[in-house]
Amino acid sequence: MTDHTALVLIDVQRAFDDPVWGKRNNPDAEANIARLLDAWTGPLVLVRHDSTKPGSPLRPGGDGNRFKPELDRAVPDLVFGKSVNSAFHGEVDLDAWLKGRGVTDLVLAGIQTNMCVETTARVGGNLGYRVRVVLDATFTFDLEDLTADQLAHATAANLRGGGFAEVVTTDDVVRST
Repeated sequence: MTDHTALVLIDVQRAFDDPVWGKRNNPDAEANIARLLDAWTGPLVLVRHDSTKPGSPLRPGGDGNRFKPELDRAVPDLVFGKSVNSAFHGEVDLDAWLKGRGVTDLVLAGIQTNMCVETTARVGGNLGYRVRVVLDATFTFDLEDLTADQLAHATAANLRGGGFAEVVTTDDVVRST
């Protein structure tokens, strides 16, 4: 990692513990997110999904909108909400904020692998950032006829194959900090 690398944790929120989402993969994701936080010394960004859908467990003000306990020890440089998939399209102009601090590289982790994490990685790659997605510090849920593991595998293939991001592990990131 360089001095110009930011860790962006996406939607690590309590609502994703709600059974309404269905079966998830990667039960170690939260522990790996905690390991990333413990090792991280660069800029830290926490992004929260603020759903605009009535009754959503991610609605602002609800307990599900709060960050998971693993983030309690975080000392973020920036915290903001979004109501769409990409962290680059939230309450803050993330691209301007990062560029204003000389950030050229992103390390992404969070929830859901194939939704907000993948979308943020794709947009970040399109904007010219060197993006690394810490796949074992993400999780997702079964969707339609695909398992969560299949969706995570497809995300990894999409990001690598499309040139949007490098897919790494928590160990890779911790060793390089």
